[in-house]
Amino acid sequence: MSVSVLSPSRLLGGISGLLQAASLLILLLLLLKAAQLYLHRQWLLKALQQFPSPPSHWLYGYNQEFQKDQELQQILKRVERFPRACPQLLCGNRVRLLFYDPDYMKVILGRSDPKVHDFCRYAAPWIGYGLLLLNGQTWFQHQWMLTPAFHYDILKPYVVLMVNSMRVMLMSPCLSPLHTQTSGRSLSARNSSLEVSEHISLMTLDTIMKCAFSHEGSVQLDSLTPDGRWNHNSCQLTHQYTDRVIQLRKACLQEQGELEKVRGKRHLDFLDIFLLAKMENGNSLSDKDIHAEVDTFMFEGHDTTASRVSWVLYILATHPKHQQRFQEEIQGLLGDGASITWPCLLDKMPYTTMCIKEALRFYPPVPSIGRELRTPITFPDGRSLPKGITAMLSIYGLHHNTKVWPNPEVFDPSRFALGSAQHSHAFLPFSGGAKNCIRKQFAMNKLKVATALTLLHFELVPDLTRIPIPIP
Repeated sequence: MSVSVLSPSRLLGGISGLLQAASLLILLLLLLKAAQLYLHRQWLLKALQQFPSPPSHWLYGYNQEFQKDQELQQILKRVERFPRACPQLLCGNRVRLLFYDPDYMKVILGRSDPKVHDFCRYAAPWIGYGLLLLNGQTWFQHQWMLTPAFHYDILKPYVVLMVNSMRVMLMSPCLSPLHTQTSGRSLSARNSSLEVSEHISLMTLDTIMKCAFSHEGSVQLDSLTPDGRWNHNSCQLTHQYTDRVIQLRKACLQEQGELEKVRGKRHLDFLDIFLLAKMENGNSLSDKDIHAEVDTFMFEGHDTTASRVSWVLYILATHPKHQQRFQEEIQGLLGDGASITWPCLLDKMPYTTMCIKEALRFYPPVPSIGRELRTPITFPDGRSLPKGITAMLSIYGLHHNTKVWPNPEVFDPSRFALGSAQHSHAFLPFSGGAKNCIRKQFAMNKLKVATALTLLHFELVPDLTRIPIPIP
């Protein structure tokens, strides 16, 4: 019997040959990838050549320029130098084109391009694929089914619920020391400074729970500890809470006779409408779809509205003359103990509405929205872009563009006086086009109720030791 033994030298030679082949293959792949990146970068530069921009680092792009807490200030510099649009080269070959011109934004918002994938991927684990993140035919189906939830007849009864939530906040222990002051109950920076955003956030959460889901009790009174309030923002707790609300309501609807009771209610809350909604083909929303829409409502009806209210109060605190005129209107309307009603919100608070709109211009709660261009696009001035470009619509840049708004850094509510002329896409606090926010009337009502009742009871003064810095 003969045995063949492979010598160590031959074995090492074989391994060395394999390593050389593997190294060559890796090198070829790296060269191929480098060539792809180079060609893609050249394509991007060609696609963006009609849109000038400042020089950028070959690798980091503009990332180093946009430092923490300075993003919005840097955008304003771009708006001043390039008044319509400006490319933003990020790390490597990532690029987005920043728009802040109403003509350009009107064209983009008039299309059906999908939302930016990165944002959807980030937000989906939290709020699911509701109206905020959906695209295409599914978005149209949900929009069609949920639009009735925001009809005027549905929104009217919510005014009382909004007022009740505001009264809970205004009479809460955190504000009780302020109620003892004799000089106009002033929120004074000298001895009664208060960080309002946290309390406003709980108030708006309380309001959306009552309006959207007929929740009994008060979230403001239930959340007693900082840890408890923090946990309200966690995905796990949000999902557990909304799931319990949905399942309890579905169980009620399945009881004999309960469905007809719901349909006969003086007003349906949002969850009733979700559960009863039918698509054109007769199918209902799935549990997953309902869950996503409920989580979206919890987020949009709570978080962004809290931001809006906080900034409105802050900007009125820093502009006492406008605050005084605002208060005079509210005192004339509610000073004799009258309550806020639906007609008040529609046409009896003109200066209040003007101040709120100007505050939304100054501090839009959603500073930008994104679209992935699925088809080529041509703008009114002849400039064009191919498909595949990420378009970022800077609402903050638009609202502070001197070509659109004269003296944009001046707070001037008269911009929104009755009869004032504006470009249809110059003011976009709720986006625009077909995918604008269907909750905008609900949000404006809540803003009017919150600011009116606050200014009815308090004079606002800014805490000059803690100046807020707006960040995206």
